[in-house]
Amino acid sequence: MDSKSIAAVAKSIRSLSIDAIQKANSGHPGLPLGCAELAALLYGEILKHNPADSKWADRDRFVLSAGHGSMLLYSILHLSGYKITLDDIKNFRQIGSVCCGHPEYGVTDGVENTSGPLGQGIALAVGMALAESMLAAKYNTENHKIVDHYTYALVGEGCLEEGVSSEASSFAGHNKLGKLIVFYDMNKISIDGSTDITFTEDIGKRYEAYGWQVLKGDMYDADGIRKLVEEAKSESQKPTLIMLKSVIGKFAPKQGTPKVHGEPLGEEDVRQTKINLGLNPDEFFQIDEDALKYFESKKAEFAKREADWKTEFDAWAKENPVLAKQWKASYEFTADGNAEDPVYEVGKSVATRTASGDMISAMGARYSYLVGGSADLKGSNKSGMKGDNGTYTPENRAGRSIEFGIREFGMASECAGMALHGGLRPFCATYLVFSDYMRPSIRLAALMKQPVIYDLTHDSIYLGEDGPTHQPVEQLASLRAIPNLQVLRPGDAEETVAAWHIAMESKDHPVLLALTRQNVPVYAKDDKNWRETIKKGAYVVKSGSGSPDVTVVATGSEVNMALEAAAKVSKNVRVVSILDKNLFEAQSDDFQKEILGGAKRVIVAEAGVKTGWEGYVSSKKDLFTINRFGESGPAKKVAEDLGFTAEKLAELIGE
Repeated sequence: MDSKSIAAVAKSIRSLSIDAIQKANSGHPGLPLGCAELAALLYGEILKHNPADSKWADRDRFVLSAGHGSMLLYSILHLSGYKITLDDIKNFRQIGSVCCGHPEYGVTDGVENTSGPLGQGIALAVGMALAESMLAAKYNTENHKIVDHYTYALVGEGCLEEGVSSEASSFAGHNKLGKLIVFYDMNKISIDGSTDITFTEDIGKRYEAYGWQVLKGDMYDADGIRKLVEEAKSESQKPTLIMLKSVIGKFAPKQGTPKVHGEPLGEEDVRQTKINLGLNPDEFFQIDEDALKYFESKKAEFAKREADWKTEFDAWAKENPVLAKQWKASYEFTADGNAEDPVYEVGKSVATRTASGDMISAMGARYSYLVGGSADLKGSNKSGMKGDNGTYTPENRAGRSIEFGIREFGMASECAGMALHGGLRPFCATYLVFSDYMRPSIRLAALMKQPVIYDLTHDSIYLGEDGPTHQPVEQLASLRAIPNLQVLRPGDAEETVAAWHIAMESKDHPVLLALTRQNVPVYAKDDKNWRETIKKGAYVVKSGSGSPDVTVVATGSEVNMALEAAAKVSKNVRVVSILDKNLFEAQSDDFQKEILGGAKRVIVAEAGVKTGWEGYVSSKKDLFTINRFGESGPAKKVAEDLGFTAEKLAELIGE
């Protein structure tokens, strides 16, 4: 190891970071100053990567979970040769700059994930390590190992205080994800002061209890860290936590205090920090010449590593054409198998969760890279995949069904990590009401444009006896408010089939399916081309004759309710099924008018709050919704108690 060059890189990271933050008058200098040696060591000596190709499939992944320390990442990415210029760094935290306030996936070359909400980074890293283990089991052969890399993450106290880190770390230890190595920046400082005011547990013992290997060292002992990494790699049956004592804001006048955590150092302290580092206090964005020479000398080594892998990959592909086809399909999101869609007769009563379960098996046969599971609700969610190579375990890495345990937030974040890794299409399942536990991860997946599929059942008051704690009423409106999240609520089994096709065809956004517990009849559809029309968000189920007097707009199980109500009245009623409210509203005015049929009166029927539907009606009385929490009891009785029945809807239509 070239210790002199590592020191030069670390000095340069500190220089770039403090100047960028001071120029922006915004940012967090503490972590970049405190962890510069680690970043230099990782990108210079430890990571298997090639800055010339940030998308190399078999690269090591590095997740900055403590995303507020973004300048650490931008600095080392620039120095090591990724597509980040010095001008980009000088425009840190400015509109249009690729050096955003917190790292953003898809915006900045070499950034593996969006981070900022603490704790989620380590969970994403667990998902990446999970993906690596599944893909290695699927694709590696006796002659060729084409999937063989590590996932690294840097976390701070804040990350480990968040509950999602516990969920994910427990999952990782249980599943013996030995290729996951997490560095803990142990500086014992948070914004409000010493972490001793809130956080005094024994982290080492906690992680040992999770089933991790725990190692300890010094953040400023580069050679020692390198040896700890080698020790971590030698333990294949446990993930590793490397606890590194550090000084937040190292070299700054106020090092080791909260003052260096989340605000610029100030001009005078920047000058003094530069003096402490041996830099010219009157120059800005200084880079040590030895740092540049070091990474220039590394270019050939980085490139050769990827070139050697490509040679190996080509030989593997030639010997294993079926696997090569599957690999290609997984990165292009195309089918690599065959399976017929399930067929449902009109009049047959089928819960949409059951139809979704049928589609999971069909899609699993059609897409060999579809993987997923449930938060201890596989039977209830109907989310088990037939012919899936069994359940994923440390002994069966080829299993495509994942037991996430009762860790909804961790599950959703791990699925996002799998999607970020590439090569897999993950889905996860639980009850719709528990999307509240998952929401921060769903939001992050939407922000990162990751096509995770959320299979959420028991979507309304009709789950019955479990009562209002389990009956979602506000969740649909809340989820539809998340930009770039596609929310689908199919009305019957046939629409559920269509919804799964939409979900699998999505490439740049997550998709959420809201599904019934109760059986709902498959209904006849007046629009004979409905399978195409529904791709625009809505279609006409019952046209009515001529110009309708009333159009009832419904989603999910309420489409059947609307059809039943329409049959009870003498008025000419059109019934519209809205699968995707946001998509329908994004269509042209002409299309929307065509679907709604020009009726003078529109009624909305949905078993949830009215929020978001107000623009469809001319009178608030026509919002046939549920604007209160539910009750505990048999589903039919709950609906009657709430006045949410076909009879009551018919009365409203007849007014």
